[in-house]
Amino acid sequence: MTPRLLALDSSTDRLAAALQTPAGRWCVDEAGGALASARLIPLLMDLLAQAGETLDRVQAIAYGQGPGAFTGLRTACAVAQGLAFAHGTPVLAIDSLLIVAEDARTQALAGGDDADGDWWVAIDARMDEVYAAAYRHDAGSGWQVTVAPRLWTLAALADAWSAAPPARVAGNAPLAFAGRLPAGAAAHWPEPAGRAAALLTLADAAWSRGPGLAAEQALPLYLRDKVALTMAERQALREAGAVR
Repeated sequence: MTPRLLALDSSTDRLAAALQTPAGRWCVDEAGGALASARLIPLLMDLLAQAGETLDRVQAIAYGQGPGAFTGLRTACAVAQGLAFAHGTPVLAIDSLLIVAEDARTQALAGGDDADGDWWVAIDARMDEVYAAAYRHDAGSGWQVTVAPRLWTLAALADAWSAAPPARVAGNAPLAFAGRLPAGAAAHWPEPAGRAAALLTLADAAWSRGPGLAAEQALPLYLRDKVALTMAERQALREAGAVR
């Protein structure tokens, strides 16, 4: 039977929330960023109301664990933990870069392309760095991680792609760093089309693999130790024309 799953992600400047029940799916993608902390819980409650469901009937709460923006990751983790503790619900930690890959794969399928095989995800992490990972999708077994998510310098990722050019790239980094992060002849999906739907698809797959984690194990995957540049560093980059 279709599980009742609540899913949320605020790892980027977009907010994704979704609900799955035996009656169907409800998905919302909207502006996030500074709005996420105030908007997320009311949005989830609204989805439950639309579906005629209550939190005590939800079987698992999925959240985007990162990598991504520090505040957004903490927001998603705190909301998932709070709801899970309140109702004794397990949590499902979802790789936020894999959400990008699944969204792009869905776009590829809609365009009539073959969506199985190797995928890179590369997201602008600011400060001349990129969150990137590589995955492989198989119609039978789903997604497998081939290069785990990490924080790359532009030079390191460019070197990796020069040594083994990617076939497909999802995410905004090639455009954000145009000319500095060449993707060669790779097919590219720079923008999300249905992030909440992709999150829910991954949540459903995670549920099928096991019962999930206890609420206290809902932790963010944060790959950057340094959250911001100093004023002197920002001024130096500004003078070099590198601050976006």
